Amino acid sequence: MGSKVQSEEGVISPPALDAGGLARSGGLLSLGSAASRVLGLAREVVIAIYFGTAGEVSAFRVAAQVPVLLYDFLIGGMLSAALVPVLSEYAQQRRALFTELIATLLTLGGLGLALLVLALELAAPQVAWLLAAGFAEFDPALLDLTARLIRLSSPAVWLFSMAGLLTAMLYALQRFSFPALATAIYNLGIVLAAPLLAHTLGITSLVVGMLAGAAAQVVVMAWDLQRAGVRLIQRPRFSHPAVGRILRLYTPIAAGLVVSVLQVMLDRRLASATGPQSIAWMSNATTLQQMPLGLTSVAISLAALPRLSRYHAAGEGVAYRQTLGRGLRLVLLLVVPAAVLLWVLGEPLTRLLFERGHFTPRDTAHVVAALNIYVVGMLFAAVDYPLNFAFYARGNTWLPALVGVVSVGVYVAAALGLVHGLGYRGLVWADTAKQASHALIMAALLARQVGRLHMHLARGLLTILAAAALMAAVAWGLALAAAHWVAPGLGRDLVMLGAAGGGGLAVYAGLLGRAAMPEAASVAELVRRRLPRRAAPQRG
Repeated sequence: MGSKVQSEEGVISPPALDAGGLARSGGLLSLGSAASRVLGLAREVVIAIYFGTAGEVSAFRVAAQVPVLLYDFLIGGMLSAALVPVLSEYAQQRRALFTELIATLLTLGGLGLALLVLALELAAPQVAWLLAAGFAEFDPALLDLTARLIRLSSPAVWLFSMAGLLTAMLYALQRFSFPALATAIYNLGIVLAAPLLAHTLGITSLVVGMLAGAAAQVVVMAWDLQRAGVRLIQRPRFSHPAVGRILRLYTPIAAGLVVSVLQVMLDRRLASATGPQSIAWMSNATTLQQMPLGLTSVAISLAALPRLSRYHAAGEGVAYRQTLGRGLRLVLLLVVPAAVLLWVLGEPLTRLLFERGHFTPRDTAHVVAALNIYVVGMLFAAVDYPLNFAFYARGNTWLPALVGVVSVGVYVAAALGLVHGLGYRGLVWADTAKQASHALIMAALLARQVGRLHMHLARGLLTILAAAALMAAVAWGLALAAAHWVAPGLGRDLVMLGAAGGGGLAVYAGLLGRAAMPEAASVAELVRRRLPRRAAPQRG
């Protein structure tokens, strides 16, 4: 849980700057992300057990995507770009101004979102047709089911968005524990609802679980804010100057999100033309790629954002650069070995997770082919998160949005040029080009504004790359030995992942330990604190 020191004047002072503090904050978010992803996998298993891959499951996925898309557009993009930086700045001032802003945001958000839910209830058939008109070609009843599920799940827009607002407030107060568990709580709702209600409610049980999980998020976040001494119910001030500032910061993000949505639509359209299974192969590879990003880069970036916002507001340029540099090195310290292991051990990992039932060895080969390309873009995406958040902390949301438009242009040009010759692999390369162009442009622009960024980054980059190269060689050799000596099957995949992955990580950790990197020491200390301690011997 983030530290919070309140003076007699109601001013909240920021925590001291150190690599360990950033690692602890990022560690809390990483643990929450890990719990979320484990429960997310359990959610998919439960859905498969009780409903398989029937058409009604597709209808539910379309319906469930609607509140998620609306949340991402309305609150998700605003959270890191506008809400957390502005709230973090106000958290340094008098508590009355901070709590007044909270009441205003919750009131305006609650009323506006309620109207949106009502509109979605009324327009559910039209939304279903817009997103899933193809259902009507083979089962008109499926389109009607989609509309009904959209109508039932529409309150999730309000719940997701209110939870997002509360999360931003907790981040501003450096309280990370409960926000880290938010998505895990949501997934738990579906995991519990399906076994309990599937036999009586059918596919609707998943909507019930979705709403229950979203409601639990709101309750938990509100409770933690009250524990922090924040009064949620008080008179709002609709003319609060921070409201207009938040909207101004969010406007370019909204424009960038529109462009991103169009890019996703084009990606799906081109992928569908390369074969009926291409989207599934790319989605499975994306799932493997996104896990380490969520556990490391996203968590560390969110943990660093409030500090970056406060240091920029206070004009502490040195502290700002040091925090950003430590965040970037910490991200690379964790993401580079993950990318190496995904590249070396992608095939046994894919077999272990997916290759059963209708998922064939041919599917494994195509997923691994996509994954090997995705891991290149994963390295750029990992660095891109803290770079984006560094601009958000400076109150600059236009540049990331404009760079996003440029990178989408890079994607479109690469996709149209490569898809005909390389099929879905061309689209994966196009996505990698988009990630690389965005990260490189953002790094160049940020370096011009803050200066000497390369000095903070290069300090540990060579050490990380050298250790990762040796780790790759060790993991590759152990994987080849396991493939040669162990018979094909589940046992060989487990041995390959355990021996090659464990051996490679041991080499990597040992080399970084000898190099005495502060970030590596912080991670090691965090791991030691999380491990169960041996009880002290009893005397007498």
